Amino acid sequence: MSSDVKPIVPGRAEKAPTNFFLNGVETKLTHDPAKKLIDLLRDDLTLTGTKRSCEIGRCGGCMVLVDGKAHNACLMMAYQCEGKEVVTIEGIAENELDPIQKAFLEEGGFQCGYCTPGMVVSLKAVFMEHEKPTFEQMKQGLSGNLCRCTGYGGIIRVLKHLCDGCE
Repeated sequence: MSSDVKPIVPGRAEKAPTNFFLNGVETKLTHDPAKKLIDLLRDDLTLTGTKRSCEIGRCGGCMVLVDGKAHNACLMMAYQCEGKEVVTIEGIAENELDPIQKAFLEEGGFQCGYCTPGMVVSLKAVFMEHEKPTFEQMKQGLSGNLCRCTGYGGIIRVLKHLCDGCE
């Protein structure tokens, strides 16, 4: 081995800088290059509304918006946020609840609440893409989100509430 080649030592990788906007605030961090976005949000930034659940992108509990599109934070590396706008459930509403959050409360669209942040974020992405989404567009927008305890009746009521009684 030549003397100018450094061996790779586990746990000793150089830190990766990432500059992005998080919930509207410019954020500059240095982190392990192998760090997932979910870990950066929850462990480093204590934004625990984004849930850690399946960790393989199948449940939607970790959903965040990246440049207005829904993404599973468990599948995204933190460095992939470079130059992007990331919005977590904590950034969905500023001074009062978002209409989506209000609909979940008014319609009883949650039971334990663990899946609710991911569902709210997923629906927010649908509303960002479609000014007046249909029931089917909202239903499709939630296709990557699982709820293990409501039976989905309350969630269907939320969708109907949000599309003002559409079928």
